[in-house]
Amino acid sequence: MSMNRTSGTTGGVTERLVVIGGDAAGMSAASQARRMRGPDELEIVAFERGHFTSYSACGIPYWVGGDVADRDQLIARTPEEHRERDIDLRMRTEVTEIDVAGARVRSLDLETGGEEWTPYDKLVIATGARPIRPDLPGADAPGVHGVQTLDDGQALLDTLAATEGRRAVVVGAGYIGVEMAEALINRGYEVTVVNRGKEPMSTLDPDMGRLVHTAMEGLGITMVNDAQVTKLLTGEDGRVRAVVTEDAEYPADVVVLGIGVRPETALAKAAGLPLGDHGGLLTDLAMRVRGHENIWAGGDCVEVLDLVSGRERHIALGTHANKHGQVIGANVGGGYGTFPGVVGTAVSKVCDLEIARTGLREKDARRAGLQFETVVIESTSRAGYYPGADLMTVKMLAERRTGRLLGVQIVGREGAAKRVDIAAVALTACMTVEQMTALDLGYAPPFSPVWDPILVAARKAVAAVRAHGA
Repeated sequence: MSMNRTSGTTGGVTERLVVIGGDAAGMSAASQARRMRGPDELEIVAFERGHFTSYSACGIPYWVGGDVADRDQLIARTPEEHRERDIDLRMRTEVTEIDVAGARVRSLDLETGGEEWTPYDKLVIATGARPIRPDLPGADAPGVHGVQTLDDGQALLDTLAATEGRRAVVVGAGYIGVEMAEALINRGYEVTVVNRGKEPMSTLDPDMGRLVHTAMEGLGITMVNDAQVTKLLTGEDGRVRAVVTEDAEYPADVVVLGIGVRPETALAKAAGLPLGDHGGLLTDLAMRVRGHENIWAGGDCVEVLDLVSGRERHIALGTHANKHGQVIGANVGGGYGTFPGVVGTAVSKVCDLEIARTGLREKDARRAGLQFETVVIESTSRAGYYPGADLMTVKMLAERRTGRLLGVQIVGREGAAKRVDIAAVALTACMTVEQMTALDLGYAPPFSPVWDPILVAARKAVAAVRAHGA
């Protein structure tokens, strides 16, 4: 059902684009559409329920930890800057319903309580993801924080400033958990990380996660693995005072939940839009919601194609969200763009330890029905004789018989993490490990050994594949 309106300035037909969500995907889409079509052709209305737009959620742990001095350094574009580009951005306004049949959305002004319906010709859903908050006693107590938005980060900093105690417990040891453990260590807290997995960083295989575990303990972080949180205790003032597992109790003046995130798709589900196995919206290559000609979705609320396994995945990363937004904006603006998928590349750090991965873990490969060989090597970040050379560990998976690269994990010090980009390109190009050994990579003693660690791993993987009869 089209809801075209007549422009009051030109007398021509103006379409309305409605965007739900004012961060990376949503505002990238709005900005790109505006670059392609002026306000006399396309009216853009965007709704954001928070206080901020277009910010780096990935930078929040570094702001909390003090590496980034000011919150505003994380903001790429303010609401005022978006409005200057003829985008009608409505802050502190939450969309509460999508009426697909009527091509309209209902919004709630969180400051005044007022509600209204806004019709659309084209709709972009960029509702992001929400932190997983366990359904446990005490999980909603003051002093317990999820960290997903700038509002969340500010609330945590406010708690840290008002709390006299210096004991922090981080629940979960994924990217957010590990990064927040570092942030709290930097702020002088005694940090305990409670993790239900065998090792931290479940995005790595356990043998590589063990390297992260050892490094975290070396930084003074207490690691508690194989532990299931059963409840959070509160004091007489109602604030959190301890995290309880099946075996122990860990005193806490502040608790940070780093369990992970889920796609924020309640609106989409209620509207009958298609969701995948991970709860994210399903789209085509143009980021159009499947089965809906004038609805697009991008960012942390969607599932994307894993180019290595061929399966849909939910990966909440700002890099993907910005690309989604660019593709959506181009398509809404009358151009053409596609997002073919991902290989699952991610990097992180805990203090000076760098952590990187791309492609499949062992369990991912098994789940996809692949047979594979695995190799692990140790090498140095620079020529061994050059000052500052430090060890890194590289793990590589290659498909049996074909030798196709399936995945790479790297743990090491300075210069380790970004080497994963070589593997990400190789995965995207469907290269074999033998082809990788011939890559013409840059070399000088300050930057790498003669054989880069990635190539050393590739050579060992070639030998493993050949030994199995490839």
